[in-house]
Amino acid sequence: MKNLYFLMICTVLFVGTVKSQQVYNKENPLAHTYSIVARDTVTGEMGVAVQSHWFSVGSIVAWGKAGVGVVATQSFVNPSFGPRGLSLLENGLTPQMAVEALLKVDEGREVRQLAILDVKGNVATHTGNNCIEFAGHILGNNFSVQANLMEKPSVWPAMAKAFENSKGSLAERMLFAMEAAEREGGDIRGKQSAAILVVKATSNGNSWEDKVVDLRVEDHENPLKEMRRLLNIHSAYDYMNKGDVAVEINDFKLAKELYQKAQELNPDNLEMKFWYAVTLANNGNIKEANPLFNTIFKQNKNWQILLPRLVKSKLLKVSEQQLKLLMEI
Repeated sequence: MKNLYFLMICTVLFVGTVKSQQVYNKENPLAHTYSIVARDTVTGEMGVAVQSHWFSVGSIVAWGKAGVGVVATQSFVNPSFGPRGLSLLENGLTPQMAVEALLKVDEGREVRQLAILDVKGNVATHTGNNCIEFAGHILGNNFSVQANLMEKPSVWPAMAKAFENSKGSLAERMLFAMEAAEREGGDIRGKQSAAILVVKATSNGNSWEDKVVDLRVEDHENPLKEMRRLLNIHSAYDYMNKGDVAVEINDFKLAKELYQKAQELNPDNLEMKFWYAVTLANNGNIKEANPLFNTIFKQNKNWQILLPRLVKSKLLKVSEQQLKLLMEI
């Protein structure tokens, strides 16, 4: 029954596509790279992180769907493995069955590298015999690391060790793994682009809410350093967004705390300082808000023009006298 079910699913997904896929296999992008697929055992979030000496690697390697799983397809990339792998998971196949199904109809299987992880943390990985050395993978508890065209065969073991010993959000832990790969030598050709994708454990039906992190560095001399910077900003804006929600429900005390955390992560961002100052003013802390507004206005007077507009929108709840005080430089 298991084999029959397997064949039925494969037939549904692949009838009419094999011929076109075989033609495409002759023109695959060469995303030789290292990556990690992983699941956070606390939140259930699933993610893919990747780095390569190839332009826009995230657009072809990293795939994910909330409540379903994640896929990393690399080496001589077959991008169709991403959406098709996720479809197989949605139709009830395990990651191992999905990997076998994808490779069965692929003439280029021996130059492919593929990793699939599902919502339960089950994971399967394939490294083709003809992937360029050094190439390999390691399956761990709720994660898999895979790499090809590496400077050393110690790259992916270093990734696994770094991930297992790391703490923080799933995105942070995956970035730790990639940074460990780079310290170990990484891609023998060098570095160019990177991506991190994290999706939720379940979907509420709103696809725009399903992604926790979706960051790409398309072309950079040091993509992981840039990714670290972007992830830090992403975390800061996450606090900002939560602060905005707190403002919407009139919990200005919580909003202040969240905006402060955002500023700590991104202290030079004027917008974060501005909304923090607005929150202070809304809490009646005019004296504390005033010097903040002054600092902001001196650097960019457009914020001074914006401030009184917030009164009309009821986002700034101050008197005319208080507003006049806040506007002074």
